[in-house]
Amino acid sequence: MKTTEEQDELRGTVRGLLSRLEGEAAWRPLAEQIGVAALAVPEEYGGVGGSAMDLLLVAEELGRVLSPVPFLGSSVLATYALLESGDEAACAELLPGLAEGSALGALAWAEADGSWDPAAVRATAVRDADGWAVTGVKEHVLSSGEVLLVAARTAAGVSLFRIRPEARSARVTPVPAMDDSRPLYRVVLDSAPARLVGEDGDGERVLGRVLDRGCAALAAEQVGAASYALQATVEYAKTRVQFGRPIGSFQAVKHRLADLYVAVESARSLALAAAVSPGDRILAAAAKSACSEMFSLVAGEMIQLHGGIGLTWEHMAHRYFKRAHATAQLLGPARWHRSRIPLAA
Repeated sequence: MKTTEEQDELRGTVRGLLSRLEGEAAWRPLAEQIGVAALAVPEEYGGVGGSAMDLLLVAEELGRVLSPVPFLGSSVLATYALLESGDEAACAELLPGLAEGSALGALAWAEADGSWDPAAVRATAVRDADGWAVTGVKEHVLSSGEVLLVAARTAAGVSLFRIRPEARSARVTPVPAMDDSRPLYRVVLDSAPARLVGEDGDGERVLGRVLDRGCAALAAEQVGAASYALQATVEYAKTRVQFGRPIGSFQAVKHRLADLYVAVESARSLALAAAVSPGDRILAAAAKSACSEMFSLVAGEMIQLHGGIGLTWEHMAHRYFKRAHATAQLLGPARWHRSRIPLAA
């Protein structure tokens, strides 16, 4: 799909800012100067009402540099959870802050078994004198934001709750992760006071829609990271001399790099299809599955073709390798996503 002049400018602006600012320091300028945090938020809630293509371009650029900013956790998962809930009061209260970047959102969903299946939620919520109380432990939470949304099971089924910010019975702690370029958190809830978001029992539908949106964004991020990893490997192959010749001049290396290029571009097509068809479960599952396996392939070949230096802590190759394997599990592994695709599709 051909991008517009405005979308090309968005990509260039994001890439330029990320080249100047590293790590989490890039988040506030991304949100305030470019409006990245507001892309998915409709104008009526203080956002810019960006397109699915805008989100894809930003996700790709963040993936290229393995940025740790909370775009996926706050601007995609938490934002779409609020929007899909249909809770107008919650959206009006919370989305303007998320759009500005002055508040961060977090969607606490997966649990100890690592399942991202909405039907697998085991945390519980019961009514009390003040509303609701939620108990459970959530893993793989992508931010520690002020707007904490939690999936829990009630008598009516899985539902979505906002944990009250003042709740002392909710503990959010960072956890060690294989990929240290993306912070992860654990949320422990012990009868934490909460407010229902949306309808009681509607959580599986909401989470299913959010999963599809998240998979599309994560697939785009994986494509961006793999594309840069391949580019860096090609450049290295042009300069690394072995037996008196650049290794990129050897036919075997050319074939490997060509195969990687085809894999990246094929996965990019799926990521694009999922992005421009929001809510399409089959495309989202296919994109997440294909892009996860493609990124792992490219990152592994990056290590191999860089030789000894690719195994050192000083070189960036190991960071892309870790991000590849971490994102392969985030939001569900490839095998599970393939099982979500009907055989007749």
